[in-house]
Amino acid sequence: AVVLCAYLEMGGIDLRDRSVIELGAGTGLLGIVATLLGAHVTITDRAAALEFLESNVQANLPSELRPRAVVRELTWGKDLGNFPSGAFDFILGADIVYLEETFAELLQTLEHLCSEQTVILLSCRIRYERDHRFLRMLRGRFSVYEVHYDSSKEVHIYKAQRGSHKDDF
Repeated sequence: AVVLCAYLEMGGIDLRDRSVIELGAGTGLLGIVATLLGAHVTITDRAAALEFLESNVQANLPSELRPRAVVRELTWGKDLGNFPSGAFDFILGADIVYLEETFAELLQTLEHLCSEQTVILLSCRIRYERDHRFLRMLRGRFSVYEVHYDSSKEVHIYKAQRGSHKDDF
């Protein structure tokens, strides 16, 4: 999450007034940073994580920015109708590619949330064959490019979009 936050803070991507959803938020760091950078953010995770996530958002966002960050339950592949299809400018995910049994549901969720214009940014370490398998699955449905690599932390950032968008931000 720290590497993707730093990448966003470098300023190459303008999040001001953009609609962002973070998947598998954990502590919420990425969603909080996106909010601080001006986005309207839906910060999601499983039900068990929501109380902690909400307390982090409340503790780390100035009161005037809190309305821009909404914490919601989202289990990949389930109840996707609760989220508008294609309504987000950006989908963010940090360290969410690690449980192989969730890959199909994660891809289903990404497809549901994406429009032709949506940009997906995923940061992850590529440690195991299953990580490569996920990237192959992602490339089967989206155009995927590595846009950043932090060699000190061994974290890759991938940009994915529907179709063949080769233009950078």
